[in-house]
Amino acid sequence: MSDRRPRAVRAGRWPLRASGHGRQPAAPAPEHSMDPRAEHESQEPAPLERSIVDAALYRGGRRMETPVSLAEIYHRLPGEPGTMAWIGLFRPSPAQLWEAAEQFGLHELAVEDAIVAHQRPKLERYGKTLFVVLRPARYLDEAEEVDFGEIHVFVGPEFVLTVRHSQTPDLAVVRSRLEADPDLLALGPEAVLYAILDAVVDGYAPVIAGLQHDIDEIETEVFRGDPKVSRRIYELSREVVDFQRATRPLLAIMNGLQAGFQKYGTNEELQRYLRDVADHATTVAERVNGFRQALGDILTVNATLVSQAQNEEMKMLAEAGHAQNNEIKKISSWAAILFAPTLIGTVYGMNFVHMPELDWRFGYPFAVALMLLVCISLYLVFKRRDWL
Repeated sequence: MSDRRPRAVRAGRWPLRASGHGRQPAAPAPEHSMDPRAEHESQEPAPLERSIVDAALYRGGRRMETPVSLAEIYHRLPGEPGTMAWIGLFRPSPAQLWEAAEQFGLHELAVEDAIVAHQRPKLERYGKTLFVVLRPARYLDEAEEVDFGEIHVFVGPEFVLTVRHSQTPDLAVVRSRLEADPDLLALGPEAVLYAILDAVVDGYAPVIAGLQHDIDEIETEVFRGDPKVSRRIYELSREVVDFQRATRPLLAIMNGLQAGFQKYGTNEELQRYLRDVADHATTVAERVNGFRQALGDILTVNATLVSQAQNEEMKMLAEAGHAQNNEIKKISSWAAILFAPTLIGTVYGMNFVHMPELDWRFGYPFAVALMLLVCISLYLVFKRRDWL
């Protein structure tokens, strides 16, 4: 950051948040996501003429020149008070970044991070130059996923260099709104950093709304007994965890910026704007933490409901089995009772000549009585055992 104290900004809120934190941003262009689940675009660096999205020299908050090459920017940056260069690069080649590092005195570690990408959000200070990594996000309605981008911001006393690895956020909108407010842009590179932070944090609002809608739908599906809800809970939990990784470090970034307010002479009005962004970042982090807790609770409730459903099903099966067993007992008991007279009748029906009971006067009554006695005995036995 610059050691000089910028001139005072006009009172009142900057138009970038005029409609409130919950405003709907302009529809972004198709984004290249750093998330491995998203559809990947080519990782080849863009040609020089394509990688420079926009570059301008500003003096007193107004665009003075629009150089067409990095060399021209380096040559025309006079180093006078109130003059600033803002260069926007989109997937630049390593050679371009090393050239910028040589001209602006960027630290090699920060440049390596910008080349490799896939960095966590962070704030690092190398002398008078800040290096900030941000993870903007957008919500994909059809896929019900959070798509993440990545942007690296180098902030020096007289320059801002942005390196984007995705098309979100649309920094052209940020630049146009800053240029529409020369008093704020005159505060220098710190104002540009604020505007980018503000745009990234504002972009989280639709993501939070989308995740909240998904959680509400999942709660309905859980109590409706949808068998596919467990998978959806798991997938949404992954999205929330990734979103938490992108938003939680913002608190440390904002705390780091606030810690340097006095040391680096940040304008008082700009301090208020940065604190406002910090408040919104805190709200986002708290909402995301709440989402993660809510999904954990929903998963617990779903497991309980599934367990209860399984217990009810097992109980019904057990009752059905018990009823079936009782019927089998009754059938088996009557079969045994009826089998006894059949057996006796079969023996006496063989009509052998030398059967002793064939010539006995009481043979028939004896056989009938024996049948009745066996049947009654079996009936009493089965009745005592509750089989009948």
